[in-house]
Amino acid sequence: MKNQIPMTSSSHAATARTLSEALPFMQRYTDAIVVIKFGGHAMGDDAAMASFARDIVLMQQVGANPVIVHGGGPMINEMLAKLGVKSEFVNGKRVTDEATVEVVEMVLSGRVNKRIVQAINDQGGRAVGLSGKDAGLITCDPADPALGFVGEPTDVDPTVLHNLFKSNIIPVIAPLGAGRNGETFNINGDTAAGAIAAALEADRLLLLTDVAGVKNADGEVLTELSATEVEEMVNAGTIAGGMIPKTDTAVAAARGGVRAVVILDGRADNAVLLELFTEQGAGSMIRA
Repeated sequence: MKNQIPMTSSSHAATARTLSEALPFMQRYTDAIVVIKFGGHAMGDDAAMASFARDIVLMQQVGANPVIVHGGGPMINEMLAKLGVKSEFVNGKRVTDEATVEVVEMVLSGRVNKRIVQAINDQGGRAVGLSGKDAGLITCDPADPALGFVGEPTDVDPTVLHNLFKSNIIPVIAPLGAGRNGETFNINGDTAAGAIAAALEADRLLLLTDVAGVKNADGEVLTELSATEVEEMVNAGTIAGGMIPKTDTAVAAARGGVRAVVILDGRADNAVLLELFTEQGAGSMIRA
């Protein structure tokens, strides 16, 4: 008597259907460079960090070249408080003096960077941590002399990243840069990610945030915008507050050679995979 083949459960059928539907998107991203700015909620939660790392490893397994650029503001604040390093602010922005930038480098290149690297390695990937100071990746000028060692990227040399891609290694980058006289500069994480994505002419720049995307005046998330539409919304006050630096980064990156930039909610499960490998995507896509 032949062994009976058990019927496929509905959940298994749904999984198979999802994989089948994702195949064209996976093929589209073969050899594509995807830069992901990682920060916010997921960085402080072990389960969310593991889920993010699993998604990044899967991206690489299906042929994409992911690049992670991370922030770490809350961890920097915590360490400054522990060490008794006081911060001054100019127009709401932290003045980064020599003592502060030493702490920033220690936290970003050390604790935060290596935690992300370890999470990716734990999921079967091969990640290497570096900062914009390594291999001449990011050269900076002062963003504003009043802010001290806060940098604005002026030159990005992605050679080291291309070399890592060839070795199937995932770069995890702390947003620091070198000055023309050897100084260390702290760079806004979104700004660093945008500059790196433009230098790589990335297929996608994903800016993970704690909101669902760019919203119109009625509070509805817009799924696709042009750079001009973004600027009009900023001028009208529809885009305001903390969303302005992100949309500024998105517009600059899109006009700098990135095929598309997506602002999406990094708190959502598998947000990166939903954006890349499903028809509906996630968040707000901005093109030049």
